[in-house]
Amino acid sequence: MQRAAFLPAILAALLLACPAPALAGQCSAKGHRLWGKVKVVNAHADLKVQVVNSFPDLKVQVVNSFPDKCGKWQMVNTFPDFTIQFVNSFPDVKIQYVNSFPGMAR
Repeated sequence: MQRAAFLPAILAALLLACPAPALAGQCSAKGHRLWGKVKVVNAHADLKVQVVNSFPDLKVQVVNSFPDKCGKWQMVNTFPDFTIQFVNSFPDVKIQYVNSFPGMAR
């Protein structure tokens, strides 16, 4: 009986000890959710992004309003939810622009 009582505590400790990859099934990277208002900057960005044509981490749909789901980005100049910098190598996230069905790539 006592061993069964420790099982939930052991499982919780294992889950906390094993860090999840940045994009493992969730719509976030480096602590930033991957939807909302986005500002493109040249330096000191929250996320470094590489645009690819195949095998993206995230499919992005640029919208004019209501960026309220995974992969929906509204480009803004002021009051962004997060900032991005476009890079050619060593990105935090690889994205592919789409016209429909945004979200985590499978």
